[in-house]
Amino acid sequence: MTDSTSAAPPAVDGPDPLTQPFPGASPYDTYVHASVLNTLQHPLTEAPDEMGFLVTTQVMELWFTLIVHEWRTARTAFAKDELDEAVDALVRSRRALNALNAAWAPIAALTPGQFNGFRAAFGRASGFQSVMYRHMEFLLGDKSTGMLRLHQGATAHEALAETYREPSLYDEVLCFLHRQGLPVPEHVRDRDVTRPHTSDPDVVEAWRQVYAGPPRHPLLDLGELLTDIAELVARWRFDHAMVVRRAMGAKSGSAGSTGLAWLEQRAARPVFPELWEVRGGV
Repeated sequence: MTDSTSAAPPAVDGPDPLTQPFPGASPYDTYVHASVLNTLQHPLTEAPDEMGFLVTTQVMELWFTLIVHEWRTARTAFAKDELDEAVDALVRSRRALNALNAAWAPIAALTPGQFNGFRAAFGRASGFQSVMYRHMEFLLGDKSTGMLRLHQGATAHEALAETYREPSLYDEVLCFLHRQGLPVPEHVRDRDVTRPHTSDPDVVEAWRQVYAGPPRHPLLDLGELLTDIAELVARWRFDHAMVVRRAMGAKSGSAGSTGLAWLEQRAARPVFPELWEVRGGV
């Protein structure tokens, strides 16, 4: 038999503090700014799917912001030879990338008819124009003067230009590997960091030495963590292409790009290419 008194709520002397009004904004809203976030959705049509499209896109922008923050933190830590701090930031970014990829779900099955219900409303707007996603690409080593020029009129252009001029996350990883005694050559360490990173056979060899070493080693764990990140970025790009293929097929993109063809081309570009090439030579 259950003691009826044990299920009774605890006695509260006076008003319940949880239900007392605040004189102004709640501490939660002051910290999170939910009241601001919840005013940023302005559908331009009556199409029932437009709200989901807007919210999904805005949520992705927030995940981009977090991922960029973590990659910058990791980059700084690698430059200081602080491997534990760098790995912690990369692990956090991996969690954020998983959440970013899951964010496709609300719009992943849009039909052409549903997408056409609001597509004309956003005119020439395109995810191609996301400044924060461009920060992500530059931090991965995918630098482009054309992409930087695209954002020349944006208020955030100078911040993006700074990311463009700075070493990428992967640049700092390779310099870190050199300081750990691995044969990352000078022409890689001293390269023009405003140029896109492309695969280098000497870097493949450096990673081969890591992968041919002990099965449990901090640098091998780092290689696998970076590979996880590269795979998650590739999956996001692939899912982006699939969403577009399902919603609009091979039509031109809203910003004038080739649409699906451009996305598929981007999805095919490997992130941290040497980490993929090394697997065939271990």
